[in-house]
Amino acid sequence: MDTHAHDRRRFLALTAATAATPLLAACGAGFGGADDKGDGSAADDVTGSFDWRRERGTTVKALLNKHPYTDALIADLKSFTGRTGIKVEYDVFPEDNYFDKLTVDLSSGRASYDVFMLGAYMVWQYGPPGWLEDLGPWMRNSAATGAEWDQDDFFPNLLQADQWSLKDGAPLGRGGQYALPWGWETNVVAYNTEVFGKLGLRPAETFDELRELAAAVKKKAPGAGYDGMYGIAVRGSRSWATIHPGFMTMYARNGLRDFTVDGGALKPAMNSPRAVAFTRDWADMVRHGGPPSWTSYTWYQCSGDLGAKKAAMLFDADTAAYFQAVPGASPASGKIAFHPGPKGPDGSLATNMWIWSLGMNARSRRKSASWLFLQWATGKEHLRRGALTHQHIDPVRRSISQDAAYKDKMRHLPGFLDTFEAVADRTRIQFTPQAQFFDATTSWAAALQEIYGGREAGQVLNGLAGDLARKVR
Repeated sequence: MDTHAHDRRRFLALTAATAATPLLAACGAGFGGADDKGDGSAADDVTGSFDWRRERGTTVKALLNKHPYTDALIADLKSFTGRTGIKVEYDVFPEDNYFDKLTVDLSSGRASYDVFMLGAYMVWQYGPPGWLEDLGPWMRNSAATGAEWDQDDFFPNLLQADQWSLKDGAPLGRGGQYALPWGWETNVVAYNTEVFGKLGLRPAETFDELRELAAAVKKKAPGAGYDGMYGIAVRGSRSWATIHPGFMTMYARNGLRDFTVDGGALKPAMNSPRAVAFTRDWADMVRHGGPPSWTSYTWYQCSGDLGAKKAAMLFDADTAAYFQAVPGASPASGKIAFHPGPKGPDGSLATNMWIWSLGMNARSRRKSASWLFLQWATGKEHLRRGALTHQHIDPVRRSISQDAAYKDKMRHLPGFLDTFEAVADRTRIQFTPQAQFFDATTSWAAALQEIYGGREAGQVLNGLAGDLARKVR
């Protein structure tokens, strides 16, 4: 479920506070644990033939966010211990305080946990201070990594999303591999087939059509027996998470950028003439076709309204719709279909994504055992079980997405598989990597609320760009 959408103001405050401590000034990028050897890696110490049981008797400690992926992992831990002889101890926290816990532990240098869940965006926060182990040397060492792990089986755009040079503005897909993709979400449109059928509607293929469709549903649905129904659910709270799903997806499909990079310096671009026009149109769509209390909307309200037949469409994470669509889950279950969403003017289906990833503490004293755990948790066998018997909805591995049993499981959801296949290779992190990401996008969401409230879009976005230009590097 798309629980990452909670407001992370406490996460931002903690990150800012810890970044100012002497501890971080002393810990440059690339620090390691007791076995750190400067520019080397603990992976270099693993030699010989690959052996799953080389660390038997070891205990690995994991910090996990409460999530369906976590449920699948915990249910399967016996198979990991049976294969490796490694015991896994874990703590699970709800996301309301999960990142607080992780940030404090990493910044302290205590290494209470060897491995942990993180989002790909968090690499931009945790990577530069040196809190994350570069997993690249482990992946490249055949003594440390079994051939069956099969790196090439991952969707390459997902591996690249966790790979970065630790320099603000530098593109992803270069530098260290600071986490591994574990589960992800594309941002697409889900819609109520019953309402669309009664009103004679079809999914929108352009942004203009989507705006018109949202307004038409809000106007016509009550007359068709759907009292109080509105056209489209999208996020609106004052949080970075308002920007990253539907808004950023449609923004990117229109060829727009959050920042440009000029001479290594970041320059805000959300106030370009085309970006201003798009943002004005997005706010207008919500005003005429969205929920009346939009400025409080997170993924939870958006998902819930689709399931409760309050919203005819949802433009958000596919999982937010999936959990309403499965049989018996909501009043709308059995009546929800999936669509890639509107194309950009040039036919673009560029899509923004969220990735739940797994990383290793750079100060862990059990790196070899931790790597075996990460290798198993992101391996084909465990992830296939997670997809078939649990809720790993969007596989990070191409082989699982093509698995006949997986397709049979998902086939009852109209359009899901076709939508996934249409956007999977076009889905990337559409933001510019930078340490100020959470602060910048939260300010962007506040600006979007102001425009929705009636302030002139160009004025608001020029002010936002000016503020951000003084903060980013």
